Amino acid sequence: MLYPVSNSDRAVLDLDGTWKFKVEDEQHPVDVTQPLATTTLMAVSASFNDQTVDPKIRQHDGFFWYERDFTIMHALQDQRLVLRFGSVTHEAWVFVNGIEITHHKGGFTPFEVVLNDHLIPGKNRLTVKVSNLLDHTTLPVGNYHETTDADGRVTRHVDENFDFFNYAGIHRPVKIYTTPQHFISDVTIVPTVDFTTGTATVTVTSTGEGLDLTTTICDATGQVVATVDPTTHTATVPHAHLWQPGNAYLYTAHVSGTIADTTIDQYDEPFGIRTVEVKAGQFLINNQPFYFKGFGKHEDTYVNGKGLNQAYNVLDINLMKQMGANSFRTSHYPYSDEMMRLCDREGIVVIDETPAVGLMTRFDFNMNAVVQPDFNDGTWTKMKTEPAHRQVIHEMIDRDKNHACVVMWSIANEAANYSLGAHEYFAPLFKLARQLDPQNRPLTYVGEIQASPAADKSSDLVDVLALNRYYGWYLDTGDLSAAEAHLRAELQTWQKLYPDKPIMFTEYGADTIAGVHSAYGEPFSEEYQTDYYRTYSKVFDEIPNFVGEQLWNFADFQTKFGIQRVQGNKKGIFTRAREPKQAVRYLSERWRNIPDFGYKSKN
Repeated sequence: MLYPVSNSDRAVLDLDGTWKFKVEDEQHPVDVTQPLATTTLMAVSASFNDQTVDPKIRQHDGFFWYERDFTIMHALQDQRLVLRFGSVTHEAWVFVNGIEITHHKGGFTPFEVVLNDHLIPGKNRLTVKVSNLLDHTTLPVGNYHETTDADGRVTRHVDENFDFFNYAGIHRPVKIYTTPQHFISDVTIVPTVDFTTGTATVTVTSTGEGLDLTTTICDATGQVVATVDPTTHTATVPHAHLWQPGNAYLYTAHVSGTIADTTIDQYDEPFGIRTVEVKAGQFLINNQPFYFKGFGKHEDTYVNGKGLNQAYNVLDINLMKQMGANSFRTSHYPYSDEMMRLCDREGIVVIDETPAVGLMTRFDFNMNAVVQPDFNDGTWTKMKTEPAHRQVIHEMIDRDKNHACVVMWSIANEAANYSLGAHEYFAPLFKLARQLDPQNRPLTYVGEIQASPAADKSSDLVDVLALNRYYGWYLDTGDLSAAEAHLRAELQTWQKLYPDKPIMFTEYGADTIAGVHSAYGEPFSEEYQTDYYRTYSKVFDEIPNFVGEQLWNFADFQTKFGIQRVQGNKKGIFTRAREPKQAVRYLSERWRNIPDFGYKSKN
C-alpha cells in the first residue's frame, strides 16, 4: 500500500481535526442516515479515552461514533478519490452520506476505499462506527463478556490479555488522496549489494492500471544515477551509498506512468540500500555483525494515548540517539507510517511486530509444569486468532516491505509457545511471512519466561532467539545475585541448544518510581533499576551469540487499573513525560562505548 503523497499528479486532503463524537447507547441507536446527534467533540487523530473528563466514557467498552463533513473541490472531482485511514482501533465501519462503504477489523494497519461513487455535490458527511471490543478471535487478545439487564441495557466488558491500556479511536491520520483514473498502484523494491565492487543491484517492481511504467533511481541530491530495465526490472547503482544504522542514506525510486508518451501519474518511493542476514550466530547488516542497543516501547503519550504524536516521535528518536541506542521493537503492534518513515531517515533499526499479544490462556511462574513434553493448557484450542494473524502479517509486510529501517519481523509477543499445538499454529504463519517478504528478512517471535529452552515447542522456527526475561524482578525479586546466576544458566543453555542462532533480549527491566531512592538499592528505587541493568550487562557480554539488548521499557506507559500498577507500568528508563531516571546515565555510558558493528567479535 503506497503512502499518500502530493505531487504534480496527486493531491492529499487532510481530514484530521475536531470531529463529532458519541458513545453508542442501545436504547437510542444511531441513525446513520441523519447527522450524528451529539454536542461532544473529539480530536482526530488520537485516542478518545484521555480527551474526556468523564470516567464512564474513558472506560467505555463497546461501540462509539465519529463524524465530520467534507467537501471535494471541483478541480479534483474528475480524479480517483481515495479515503485512507492510517488506523482505527480496533474495528471500523465507514459510512458516507449514511451508506456503508467499507469495513476493517484490526487496529494498527491502514485501510482505504475509493470514494467517487459515493459522493454527492457539495458537502458530504463522513461517519465512522468504531469498536474497541477484543476476544479470542482478535489481535490483541481480550477476554470479552456481555450481559443484558431486564430493561435491555447491554453492558460489555473487555479484560485485556496484555499489559497496556486498551486505547481506542481513530488513531492515525485520515486523508483523501487523489490519483488519475489510470494510476500507479504499488512499488516493491529489493536491493542487493556486491561488497567487492561497491555496486548495488536494485530490483523495482511496479504495478499500474493501464500505464506504461518507467523507473529511475535518484540519489539523495535528486540526481538520476540509474534507470530500471523494463524487462529485468533491475538497475545497477555504481558506488552505492549504503543505508547504515545511525547513518541513513536514502535513494528515491521515481516511477512514471505514461499513455502514448504522456505522463499520467508518478510516484516517488524513498528507500535505502542495505542487506540483512543471519549467519553463524550473528545478525549481519551490510555483511557486518550488528549489535542491537535500544528498547521495547509503546505508542503512548499523554492525552493522545496511542494516537499519532509526531513531536513525541521526534523527541523519542533524539533521546535514543543521545544515549547511543540504535534500535527498537514496535511492541506490540505495527507503528504508524510516519514513525517508520522517520526511522528510515534517522537510521534507527526496527523490529516490526504484529499485534499478536495475549496468545495464552494462563500466565504464572510455575516452571515445573510447562517443561513436561505433553504440557497442554488448551491455548491453541481456545484461540481462534489464525485468520486475524494471517491478515495482519499480509497488511504489515505489504505496508512496510520497502522500509530500510525494518530488519526483522516479529510474528508474536509472549505466546503460549510452551503448550502443545504451538508449533502447528506458528509454522504456517512463519511460512506465510517468508513467502510475502520480498527482502527475505529474518523472522522471530518474542518468548516469555515459561518458554524456556526445555519448554519452548517452536523455537526451531525463528531465525533469531528473542527473549523477554525478568530475573531480579518477577523472579528473584530484589536478589540480583540469584538473578545473575539464573540468567547466565539460561543463556548458556540457549547458546548450547542453538549454536548457530543469534540471541537477543527484547525485554528486561524493573518497575521504578521516579524520585524513589534507597541506600540499600531496594526494588522500585532508581538505584535498583541501575544495578539491575548492570547485572544483565555483565552476563550479556559473556555469551558468544548474544547480539542485542532492548530493554523494557523506553518510557513509562498507561495500563489498565491494577494493584501492581501505579498509573501504569513504571519500567521506563524515562517517565511518561520523557524525563530521565538514573539508569539513563549508566546505559548511555555503556551504549556509547559499544559499537554498532562487531561488538561480539571479541568473543
